[in-house]
Amino acid sequence: MTSSNTQGVTVAIAGAGLAGLCLAQRLVRAGIDVHVYEGDSGPFVRRQGYRITVDADGLGALRASLPDQLYELALAVGGEPGGSFRFTNSRLRDAFTLTFKAAEDGERQMDRQTLRSILLMGLDERVHYGRAAVGVERGDADQMVLRFADGSSVSASIVVAADGIGSALRRQIAPGANPVDSGMAGIYGRTPLLQAGRSVLPEVLDNSGVLALGDEPGRAFFFTTMRFRQAPQQAFARLAPSRPAPAGDDYVMWGLVLRQQEAPLGVRTDPQRLRELAARLASGYHPLVHRLIESADDDTTILSTFAIGQRPDAWPLPRATVVGDAIHAMPPFGAHGGNTALRDAALLGGKLVDAHLHGRSVESAIAAYQTEMPSYAFKAVDTAAAMMRRLTGSGRVQRMVMTRLLPSLHRVTVPEPSIIRA
Repeated sequence: MTSSNTQGVTVAIAGAGLAGLCLAQRLVRAGIDVHVYEGDSGPFVRRQGYRITVDADGLGALRASLPDQLYELALAVGGEPGGSFRFTNSRLRDAFTLTFKAAEDGERQMDRQTLRSILLMGLDERVHYGRAAVGVERGDADQMVLRFADGSSVSASIVVAADGIGSALRRQIAPGANPVDSGMAGIYGRTPLLQAGRSVLPEVLDNSGVLALGDEPGRAFFFTTMRFRQAPQQAFARLAPSRPAPAGDDYVMWGLVLRQQEAPLGVRTDPQRLRELAARLASGYHPLVHRLIESADDDTTILSTFAIGQRPDAWPLPRATVVGDAIHAMPPFGAHGGNTALRDAALLGGKLVDAHLHGRSVESAIAAYQTEMPSYAFKAVDTAAAMMRRLTGSGRVQRMVMTRLLPSLHRVTVPEPSIIRA
């Protein structure tokens, strides 16, 4: 292979998260030889988040990358499009509400593990587990060498770092882009939607996410429902009968925002102690918030620190690049992270496929991606970081408006005590 065309090109992707797998799907469809190397010992040995809000950008990326049948499956098991998102005070009284269109390309929830199961389909022989990437360097001729923690390595024409916020490759591929710690964190949990045959949420919140601001700076609680449009067992039986369906019980995903110093190191990996900490820090919140915390699934409560991605200073390896959280980590405010990662995969995949089809160099395809990606990705980073600062900062006037003035103008959203409905 020469640098002037992509015949015989091989791609090594470090990381089997959403962005890495979405990119692999796009390349495989075009006949490009791609392999994905994942540090975990298997596809679901650890929980990688609960659900994501997929918007038009995310859906467009999935539509461009997946075979039609798999895209149909993703829509089938996603939530209903549309709905709303409420900003409330700690007693769940509305400050204001955002409403989303109920259209096929409209925003909806998707379970992250179910979506990952779909993205893995057709890649069984191309995803290699227990291969944690630790470095990348130029090899012979037009090859790159991807090195692993076990001392092994592989050569490929292109290396893509999709290995998340803790990327081991970022410093070499995108100097200056290491994320900055925001000082904030989130305790996340998953609570069954139905308890004793009844919904844990009142009807008014059936298709509405909530961000409830605390009375003091640095505190917020958010939750949203993951209702599968079609049970995964049914959808997989119809559209992917050869694959086992993941579990598909509806649930409420919630998170408590806190300052990192409020979570002692000894608590951070203990689900029970994290739930106890969440309950204590949310002591002034509506009883529904406490019900969500107290009835969360065992062992599903985790703590995640929030980081803010930085623009790279340079791209010194013309045949290597970065996608997703590995390059533009952002706080979870505004639901931009997952969608931006999927958008990266579709953009880079499209550039490489176009080069493959028209005999253009892979270097030019990667350079075009690296020119276009920062404009939308770091706009999303800046937006998420600004929203985090506004909603958790110490501005007294803004907090008073959001937690007292605006809620006083609205009727009670969730009566106290909230009653679990049949």
